[in-house]
Amino acid sequence: MQLLLRRIASSVLLATVVGCAAIGAYPPGVDDNKPAGSESNNQQVKNAATLRFEQYVDQRQVGNPRFLGKIAARVVGVSGNELLQERDIAVIATEAIRKRFDAQGFQVLEGGDAGNALFEVSGVIRELALNVKSRDEISISIETTLKETVSGKTVWSGLVTEKNDRFAGVSGNNRADLDAYLNKGLRIVSGKTVDAISASLVAARPELFNLTPGTKAIRGVDVYVAPPATTVPAIPVTAVQADTPPPKAATGLLSINTNPPRAKVYLDGVYFGLSPLRSEIEPGVHDVVVKLTGYKTATEKVSVRKGDNTELELSLER
Repeated sequence: MQLLLRRIASSVLLATVVGCAAIGAYPPGVDDNKPAGSESNNQQVKNAATLRFEQYVDQRQVGNPRFLGKIAARVVGVSGNELLQERDIAVIATEAIRKRFDAQGFQVLEGGDAGNALFEVSGVIRELALNVKSRDEISISIETTLKETVSGKTVWSGLVTEKNDRFAGVSGNNRADLDAYLNKGLRIVSGKTVDAISASLVAARPELFNLTPGTKAIRGVDVYVAPPATTVPAIPVTAVQADTPPPKAATGLLSINTNPPRAKVYLDGVYFGLSPLRSEIEPGVHDVVVKLTGYKTATEKVSVRKGDNTELELSLER
């Protein structure tokens, strides 16, 4: 097997991300942006921004709060034509966003301590569906509001959307695949939400973060309300600064090509589709497995960096 790995610098944040993690599989206190073995969230230094959470309100036009979508294709181990979760969708979405805030260094207060939080997080689920068809379709639209607890003033409000589809393969889906696909979509939305709020708070309240004030545009986020940035003296552009590359995106692009094509591609144990495959994924080291009838299974590890385009080309052996 021949392996060619190329990295092409990119500053464009692409729209479609696919990944893997079962619902409810977030290890407590672990930043799931980091690869396995990284420092846990319990060891990282928390910033001074404290939050309390209100459960997000499910405003979808569905009768069952656990309803996720319609089933119009084969799903191993699942009968019927509706896909239901074990918990209310609002609970699942709220937990995903809360865990992302915690993983990003915010102090999420609960119980009696919640009354001392600087900010309150609440939101509305406009859309959250995973419909199983010949191509699985996921659609998420969640609105989040951040308010000062003392004044009640809205500090940040915005709507984050994520739409994606994938080919489940000739063998169809199983429940674990669908849970992983849904959970990945929630991680994308929660990540964009927290990134947008963090960027705004860093600009307006840098003392809470001990960071340089700045702003960050995130594709897929429509900001309704955000605090004005603090004034920072202009810094003359020097020759060295002019050569500095622009900030990299929060994710990386992975392109996988095989010879012959139309091979099944699995990333970290989750089926992604047939080669050639191109997906935006979280940075880190990922396990790639490629299968094609009549050929030996190819297994590789690939490292994806923020803002980089990583290309993996595999020649399959008989």
